[in-house]
Amino acid sequence: MTSTLRGADIVMRSLETAGCTRIFTLSGNHIMSLFDAALETSLDLIHVRQEAAAVHMADAWGRLTGRPGVAMVTGGPGHANAVAALFTARGQESPLVLLSGHTATGELGRGGFQELRQAEMAAPVAKASWTAHATETLGAELARAFRIASSGRPGPVHLSLPSDVLDRAVASGTIAWPARADFVPAPVDLADPAADAALALIAAAERPLLIAGPQLATSAGHALLERIEAATGMPGAVSESPRGIADATLGAFSALVARADMIVLLGKALDFTLKFGALPGDGAGRRWVMLDPEGPILDRAARELGPRLAFACLADAYPAGEALIRRAAGAARARPEWRAEAARRLRGRPAAWESLAAATAGKLHPVEVFRALRPYVAADPETVLICDGGEFAQWGQSVLAAPRRLINGVGGSIGASLPFALAARVAEARAPVFAVLGDGTFGFHMAEFETAVRRDLPFVAVVGTDARWNAEYNLQLRDYGANRARGCELAPTRYDLVVTALGGHGELVERAADLPGAIERALASGKPACINVMIESIAAPNLRGDEVLG
Repeated sequence: MTSTLRGADIVMRSLETAGCTRIFTLSGNHIMSLFDAALETSLDLIHVRQEAAAVHMADAWGRLTGRPGVAMVTGGPGHANAVAALFTARGQESPLVLLSGHTATGELGRGGFQELRQAEMAAPVAKASWTAHATETLGAELARAFRIASSGRPGPVHLSLPSDVLDRAVASGTIAWPARADFVPAPVDLADPAADAALALIAAAERPLLIAGPQLATSAGHALLERIEAATGMPGAVSESPRGIADATLGAFSALVARADMIVLLGKALDFTLKFGALPGDGAGRRWVMLDPEGPILDRAARELGPRLAFACLADAYPAGEALIRRAAGAARARPEWRAEAARRLRGRPAAWESLAAATAGKLHPVEVFRALRPYVAADPETVLICDGGEFAQWGQSVLAAPRRLINGVGGSIGASLPFALAARVAEARAPVFAVLGDGTFGFHMAEFETAVRRDLPFVAVVGTDARWNAEYNLQLRDYGANRARGCELAPTRYDLVVTALGGHGELVERAADLPGAIERALASGKPACINVMIESIAAPNLRGDEVLG
């Protein structure tokens, strides 16, 4: 007798073949067959409270592990909720695969249940987006989705799965099963002559500066930049913030950029974060080198930069970095003075910050919060730090350092930090996980504390409560005047009590002296924890000038 399998079984078994162990999901009519099929596998379905949270968790998983995260949601409104979160992952070059249930193909155009043009809806925020039509090839389509998500400049991929395609049973012998290797893309290397040409230009420069793209904002990526600097004498930084050269993480980066006579872009698109090439100190004398996995990005840079673009080549970021290291072979210039200057500008901070304190009773200055948190973040090299939101989180990005850090990214959207923290705890079983976020940001996914409690995923959220959408408030003051701020007020809510009601641990802090104890108790609780800190409403740090940093 010929055995048969449903499409849902093919999907779940193919995910196992890919090496997937966990799926971030929320149930719904169109994907119930997938939930049923998962019972016959070892796949762990982590179900959340809102579909966007599932995508954010898959995003964080992809960034922390380097392997595509998988989000699975129902069709129609579930898919619509999920699509919004793809924007953050796309901007941050995070590999993930979104699987969405879908109206049965026989009902399309007839007013089918939750009928929606899902592939077209996801296409603008995904590397690729399509709908499956054949049960026999579902495994092969999954392998294609994984390959695209991880290839070149990584990013999210969407695949819609119609319910009738999932429910249909087909003979085992007709199934196009993928092998493990089918899920993995072939890298695009930088050829030796191209690496030599780039290195010759770098060697001729006095003050070359490497700027890497968001996909290198990982512990492995930062380690690669350190090795490139050691091999070539060229310091580097990762540009992953919508604030561009004003990124609080990078100190006086704008002053450093103004001094550079060559900029090397490694997997970093020439976009608004780099002012489309019109950077401080830019002129005809500054030359550019660009190594990027996308031809259209190189073409766009050539149009923007003109003759200033000295060299451009198609290559994946990590292999290109390795090629530069290999071909430099100790022959590059050391440039100790330039490297020291870069380190001082990137890592130094004003000495006054060490004594900065709030002027308002019952509230803390943001820098007081992060001075207290700093030793706890630094205590374990595997700590995961998440910074999400506007002004408060910008202070966190400037004061705190961790090799494993997640931010909201180039897309500039806020609200992902709590799902990020859950996924970080799934990926990291032991080391501390800290999420730093403002009170506005907290409201996006506060219900995911219930998910964290239910799944026993402890982490510590430090919420800066100033009862204001502070980033927008400061924009309104800057652009429209002191009396033109509108729609930025929030209530000074007891978010700590919200988390306690959901089964977690809550702390309220109104004095700097009480914060270390609150952090200790939150860590010791072994629960998902919220430290609700009442803060002054302070604008983000601005180190764009050429300050003397300590």
